[in-house]
Amino acid sequence: MVEPGSGYLACGMTGPGRLADPEEIVAAIDSEARKRHDLEGETVLITAGPTQEPLDPVRYLTNRSSGKMGYALAEAAAARGAKVVLISGPVHLAPPRGVEVISVRTAVEMRAKVMENLGPAHIVIKSAAVADFHLSKVPDQKVKKTAARISLELDPTPDILAELGRKKDDRLLIGFAAETQNLVQEARRKLESKNCDMVVGNLVGGADVGFESDQNEVILVLRTGETIPLERASKREIADRIFDQVLKLRLALHAANGR
Repeated sequence: MVEPGSGYLACGMTGPGRLADPEEIVAAIDSEARKRHDLEGETVLITAGPTQEPLDPVRYLTNRSSGKMGYALAEAAAARGAKVVLISGPVHLAPPRGVEVISVRTAVEMRAKVMENLGPAHIVIKSAAVADFHLSKVPDQKVKKTAARISLELDPTPDILAELGRKKDDRLLIGFAAETQNLVQEARRKLESKNCDMVVGNLVGGADVGFESDQNEVILVLRTGETIPLERASKREIADRIFDQVLKLRLALHAANGR
């Protein structure tokens, strides 16, 4: 069902009853057309977007992540029948239909919400570009500009993926590795060190794929040692291909556990 929009109506009143926005109608039709229902009964926890780490009340450290890949994954999972919880850093994207979105700002906030929602999750996908460092003691007032050079002492942020790897039990844990070189080696290193079942690696820094783009080109690195390249496509299409592989991993896990 697509709910009606709100606004000025032909009867002279203001309220719900207007034709829904055409983009919303098209999105609903597209979502229904894509439905496969092969994730029904699964709860999927996804993180997306960047984090912002304050330097003072008006400045922060962040990165170029747009959140588009994580939001595409959430949309794809919901369209396939899963219950989806999306924990999102600051982005400029509309919430996907049928998805519970929890907004956070910092890495510490993201960790807290991930752990709070971990219990019922069967599949965890960490696509957020969480900042690696933060200022542990943020000044109460704006730091004034001077002619002198200043230095910042930055501490590591919580390693959410590594903590999930230690707590994953029989969940599937999927990580992301955004790299500028040695993609497969770095993705495999992350897979092993964080106890992931699969790592999605993508080269970033180019103008046409990755950060901020609507397209992506990735390689899936599996615990089995297999690598599966996914050719350039829209992030929504890449999301469905990722879930195709996630389902294979889920079936293998169920078989190993005798379900």
